[in-house]
Amino acid sequence: MSGTYLGMPAFPEAAREAVRDGVLRANLRHATHTIRGKRALAVAELADWDRLRAAGRAVKDHTLRHLDRYLLQLEAAVTAAGGTVHWAADAEEANRIVTELVLATGERELVKVKSMATQEIGLNEALQAAGITAYETDLAELIVQLGHDRPSHILVPAIHRNRGEIRDIFRTEMGRWGRPAPEPLGDDPRELAEAARLHLREKFLRAEVAVSGANFMVAETGTMVVLESEGNGRMCLTLPETLISVVGVEKVVPTFRDLEIFLQTLPRSSTAERMNPYTTMWTGTTDGDGPSAFHLVLLDNGRTDTLADPVGRQALRCIRCSACLNVCPVYERAGGHAYGSVYPGPIGAILSPQLRGTADAIDASLPYASTLCGACYEVCPVAIDIPEVLLHLRERVAQGGPVTRDGIRVRIRPAHGHTAERAAMRAARLLLGHPGALRAGERLLARARRLRPRRLPGPGRAWTDSRELPAVPAESFRDWWAREREACR
Repeated sequence: MSGTYLGMPAFPEAAREAVRDGVLRANLRHATHTIRGKRALAVAELADWDRLRAAGRAVKDHTLRHLDRYLLQLEAAVTAAGGTVHWAADAEEANRIVTELVLATGERELVKVKSMATQEIGLNEALQAAGITAYETDLAELIVQLGHDRPSHILVPAIHRNRGEIRDIFRTEMGRWGRPAPEPLGDDPRELAEAARLHLREKFLRAEVAVSGANFMVAETGTMVVLESEGNGRMCLTLPETLISVVGVEKVVPTFRDLEIFLQTLPRSSTAERMNPYTTMWTGTTDGDGPSAFHLVLLDNGRTDTLADPVGRQALRCIRCSACLNVCPVYERAGGHAYGSVYPGPIGAILSPQLRGTADAIDASLPYASTLCGACYEVCPVAIDIPEVLLHLRERVAQGGPVTRDGIRVRIRPAHGHTAERAAMRAARLLLGHPGALRAGERLLARARRLRPRRLPGPGRAWTDSRELPAVPAESFRDWWAREREACR
């Protein structure tokens, strides 16, 4: 699985269906506009926001340049604190490690903290195949799990659902997963939250194993850091006897002091809060306090291949705040499922193709899922230049490789559907390289302006369905310039 939604079409086909869903578009428009408005106010409170942003970028870039050193330092610190470190080259190895660790405890169920890394590798499905049930405890992830759905947003996985839909899911599914929903259950957020609390409480109290990710790992001390807003994570990270954390290798930071930056920028960029409601930190194990066994699974799964790309590696700075999704006009209209990955939106358009390669239709189409408006770069708290990486990946797709994938040099086939674009670019290069031909074409176009169609034929029709075709000027700029120069003499 490795982060791919099985059976999903490429982005153009998936987005075409999504934009026809009026309820989905209304849900997304309301949610994203609300979140980004609150974020703008929270960020505006800090006079030194730009300096924090630059500092976060610098810390991340420094860490990525010396990633080998800091990962070894992290392993030594975690081990010294009583934890056990496992290295996973890909999703299959990570799933095998976690499954074996759970089976070794004799348990057949566990609770989970919201984790994109475990979604990326398809851990829940791997555990289910081994007879292990994983219960999501984040409210939005619970909605997705009970609804047999897929996450569509980094921060708010159930952003595509409205209150009425959530109420119906709870009424139908909660009884199948344990405690049924209270009757009668309305769509008031407080009622829905209380129903989730009652549903999850017994699972928290009886679970002996928990699985988490981590927002940050401190190499200096071996400390894991999880930020969350509901308190469910705190329950998962403290009550069970065994805790297993699956974390991407890029989440490490050198020192504890580096957290000072990210604990300011992440809450404001994600939930528009001045500080995070629940920030849990733990270092290995402590007798009589928290889990007695801690395992850290360090996940590569395409990250070192991404690190080898001088332009694309900046995607590994991402701290999963989701700010780029909330300002993206493409995401607002197409939704998260259209991206065919657990990483939707602008960051997904540059991260997924690098983690998984651009050899298939899904990943080859993602770099084109953008208007290149630059809004994503403006809000990114670690200054990832997403438009730059998008263009870089488009060039890779158009050229067809070769690139490195899983340590092997492979040649990528150019994406189907871009043949017309390449032909148009070749024609433009030919025309612009011959001034005489360009001049003749401009004059011919100006004289034939009355024949301009109101709508374009063929594939161009979709463009003119929602836009007016620009009027052709009465004369070309070249002729206007010549006339003006003559009049000034």
